[in-house]
Amino acid sequence: QVQLVESGGGLVQPGGSLRLFCAASGSIRRINAIGWYRQAPGKQRELVATINSGGSPNYADSVKGRFTISRDNAKNTVALQMNSLKPEDTAVYYCYAEVTDWSTRTRGSWGQGTQVTVSS
Repeated sequence: QVQLVESGGGLVQPGGSLRLFCAASGSIRRINAIGWYRQAPGKQRELVATINSGGSPNYADSVKGRFTISRDNAKNTVALQMNSLKPEDTAVYYCYAEVTDWSTRTRGSWGQGTQVTVSS
């Protein structure tokens, strides 16, 4: 069983910054891709950023140049540095990972989500 625990969400003013953190634990042999999705009220969950096992990032167009994703393979963690935040970034942010466990089963795992609110 794999568990993802998120932290770092909160309330910030437009133009401010937040850093989200996600730690994976459990029966982890390998984390393939790991990243962040977000969901605003009344909208579908959307990709924010992902990073593969080699460290190559992928970003949604809406966050390019403002957000930076990073991972620490030794600690099984991923972070999302969010700068120049806009009100439209307001959403629940979810950590997601594709994990291969020690039984060689590969599946997706979701965190419980952390609220990010950008408001004046």
